[in-house]
Amino acid sequence: MSPFKIMASSSLAMLLAACGQSSNSTDTVESLAANPDRLKELRQQCKLDRAKLGDALCNRVAEATRRRFMGDGNVPYTPSKKPPKF
Repeated sequence: MSPFKIMASSSLAMLLAACGQSSNSTDTVESLAANPDRLKELRQQCKLDRAKLGDALCNRVAEATRRRFMGDGNVPYTPSKKPPKF
């Protein structure tokens, strides 16, 4: 095999590997919380193969799931100052 073919094939392999990693880094907690379909897809993938996706992405998925379920932490209910009489 010629050195040019080796160089070209290794460059192509590195380029494809880099492209695969960049798609995961664009998923932020806020974007995942706003997109339930993508969140559901990634939750399933994290359950099946966490090592392939990486801990960082799966942690963002878990945090987005928590935010969707629990909200932002601000409670809309404020109890009255006087307790109710029973």
